[in-house]
Amino acid sequence: MNDYKALRIFLLAAEKRNFAQVARELNMAPAAITRTIAALEEELGLQLFVRTTRQVSLTTDGAIFAAQIQPAFQALETARKDIMDAHKADQGRLRISAPTWFGKAVLPPILSGFRKLYPKINFEISLADGFVNILDQDFDLAIRISSAPSDKFTIWRKVCVIPRVLVAAPDSRFAAMDHPGELTPDECLAYSGESRREAWVLSDGSANIEISAGRSFSANNGDVLADMAAEGAGVTLLPRFHVAAHLKAGRLVHVLPRWSPPELWLTLYYPPYQTLPPRIAAFSKYFEQHVPAYMSALQ
Repeated sequence: MNDYKALRIFLLAAEKRNFAQVARELNMAPAAITRTIAALEEELGLQLFVRTTRQVSLTTDGAIFAAQIQPAFQALETARKDIMDAHKADQGRLRISAPTWFGKAVLPPILSGFRKLYPKINFEISLADGFVNILDQDFDLAIRISSAPSDKFTIWRKVCVIPRVLVAAPDSRFAAMDHPGELTPDECLAYSGESRREAWVLSDGSANIEISAGRSFSANNGDVLADMAAEGAGVTLLPRFHVAAHLKAGRLVHVLPRWSPPELWLTLYYPPYQTLPPRIAAFSKYFEQHVPAYMSALQ
């Protein structure tokens, strides 16, 4: 950054018209300021300043040069400050992707608490149900509720287990079922990020059974599926937090309680950083410390 330093000295000297003052502001020896300006003049083949015993003034070439480089130098200064701020724990931007329900029900108090500690961090929150490519869409991190990731280009961290339950309307025939084999694919309402079918794998501890769900109905929103099941349209498999209010109110009941699906996890996904930038590491630590309690309260 030697050229950067020389241009900074030149522009400050052009503003102050006093080499000694420049030296004081930059905590440099006056002779070092003089040598830097002389070296810049030699490199350009131009005289930039007229020096007298009383003052320093710009030559015409010096004034033109200062006017031309000032915007570019300011842009460089801004970029330099932004990138340095981005690597401070208490400054920079955080662009986060989160599921819609989680973003509305859990994220606001988490963000509010974190911002009290780090008020200079700026947030951009994007809510979407379904898979979001955090690399293509320039996210710093994504919050997901999923099984183990299949892509090899992100890193991820488990935060807490997300229990799932099979639910149906209490007055439907599904409430009295004893075995998953009593279900047909048309009666299984599927959650799919792309509104397609999904495979339910259920286990009672000694046997597994797989059911194809979503042949007649699928959606990429848990609230829609919960409401459809409450209307008697079929059985759906959802995280407990999606159906907790329905269960409490008696609009849904837990069916086939002896049969459980594989665990899902609330996870944090990141681009392939070698080391997490400090602001992302700070948010991740706060998130991991506080989210499990919120999730437990909602389930």
